[in-house]
Amino acid sequence: MKLALGLGCDRGTPAETIAQAVAEALAACGARHADVVAVASIDLKADEAGLLSFAQVRGWQIRFYPAAGLAAVEVPNPSETVRKHTGTPSVSEAAALLAAGVDKTQLIIEKHKLRGPDGRNATVSIARFPQ
Repeated sequence: MKLALGLGCDRGTPAETIAQAVAEALAACGARHADVVAVASIDLKADEAGLLSFAQVRGWQIRFYPAAGLAAVEVPNPSETVRKHTGTPSVSEAAALLAAGVDKTQLIIEKHKLRGPDGRNATVSIARFPQ
């Protein structure tokens, strides 16, 4: 199984919180870190230390998409709160779908949210690449 992760997080979210959210999301769909072949987020997070650190430890490169590109993707769970802060109604779902090059029917984890012990939030969505 080849998977794409879409990642969103609060500003200042530690790598440990992101790692926990990803581990929980992968476990929820019976996947492993080795199944991940693409990771994506919004370009506003291109300097997010926790996100970059997490990806570096795993050996993953993150593709960053502009808000307008993410906003053009149809997702099952758009959020006006996310739109207010980022300019797009979806970060994690839309990023996963764009990275996998699929539509929302291939989203196997829609929006796994975790509030870490630090009070910061991370969101993970997982899309399956076409077979």
